[in-house]
Amino acid sequence: MSDSLVRPITRDEWTAGLDDPSVFASVALGLEMHRGQQEWLRRSTERENVLVTGNRWGKSFVSAVKLLHHAVYRPRPLTFDRAGRYRAVTASITQDQANIIFDTALRLARQSAWLEPLIASVKRTPFPTLTLTNGATIEARSTQNRGEYLLGNDYDLFVFDEVAFEQHPEYVVEEVILMRLADREGRLDLVSTPNGKNWLYRRAREIIERRRPGYFQSGDSRQNTNISQEFLEERVVHFSEARLQQNIMGQFVDAGGEILPGVYIDHALRLGGTAETVPEGQSPVYITGWDLARKRTATVGVTVRVLSEQVKVVHLERFKLFDWPVIISKIAARQREYPGRLVIDATGLGDVISQELDAYKPMPVVFTQQVKAELLTNVELFHARQVIGYDRWELPDGPGRVWSLEDELRGARWDDNNECDALMALALALWPLARKQAPAVPPRLGRV
Repeated sequence: MSDSLVRPITRDEWTAGLDDPSVFASVALGLEMHRGQQEWLRRSTERENVLVTGNRWGKSFVSAVKLLHHAVYRPRPLTFDRAGRYRAVTASITQDQANIIFDTALRLARQSAWLEPLIASVKRTPFPTLTLTNGATIEARSTQNRGEYLLGNDYDLFVFDEVAFEQHPEYVVEEVILMRLADREGRLDLVSTPNGKNWLYRRAREIIERRRPGYFQSGDSRQNTNISQEFLEERVVHFSEARLQQNIMGQFVDAGGEILPGVYIDHALRLGGTAETVPEGQSPVYITGWDLARKRTATVGVTVRVLSEQVKVVHLERFKLFDWPVIISKIAARQREYPGRLVIDATGLGDVISQELDAYKPMPVVFTQQVKAELLTNVELFHARQVIGYDRWELPDGPGRVWSLEDELRGARWDDNNECDALMALALALWPLARKQAPAVPPRLGRV
């Protein structure tokens, strides 16, 4: 603890601490943050801020400092000071995880000779809450059950810790958290270690590419001089390249087991956004694949356009809870809009649908384990050859939910793909192209 904690804080120090939270950390808390933490405290002032770091970088610690800083200074447009209260919260996938940042903030406040007198009360039930004498509160909450325990509240600062491990991030962030910040134009910090190229990866890319306002920062564990550098260097030597990038360098990498590596999807998205011209004398060919719904899944139809050797998704439709006559009419309408090959999932009642659409000469495919593996391998092959492109298709998925093609493709794994309806529809659309490339007479193997 520094000597500054036993003397009054000067006006200049108070003013400097408002604009630079790292000064507040030094003067009021007796802390010297490392360079990466100082940068985060100074620059994470946008309405939405994303921090992705390696393990032991100190993201929970710096979040605790930021919560205390905001509770003391209450930074927000002055017009909202009429509301009186100021509410900051740290939340995570479990209450125990959220308590880590809260307990750190409470410990730092109690150790500070300047902050400790400002503590008005501390309670642990029904959830941890620290109240300061200026009326500001710091809480710790859980995002479990799709953010159910956050509903009905309003906040000025929301720190979502380990968001990359949230099972329903799109819904929890867009439909629950951001609406908790609407009353007073609150600030959202999305803080996490990476967990593959999932929703948080896409959110970060949107900010980095300036498709969404906000601030993004990554952090390497080796920036933290308060932990053993010798131990970290030992990990660097023994980690695989992917583990090094994710656990030490704080970078988004494939988690392993994905059907489509992230670099394949990145290229397909870039190709999908590229303007195309149809060469003179050439006509595009259309192929549509339909994956039909089961009890827990959706019916998805994907139409691809084949031009030369390039394939692009030009239409995608996804819906749930429709009767078979409605599905048949939608498939027929798509064939009229994009005349061409039709490939249908004929598993279960799918063969009945195929018979009803006999006028369009559908190609039925039954999803046996072997056939499904071949379909997915063919999708991977088209991505590996870099000849397929698609846009960032996003569609409503029930009340307050959004479905994303990119999210589904990034999350599809060889051992977990039973609900990847769009991926299977795409696989069906690409299947005739695989058949076209197959040998006319397959080799025969025998035994004497």
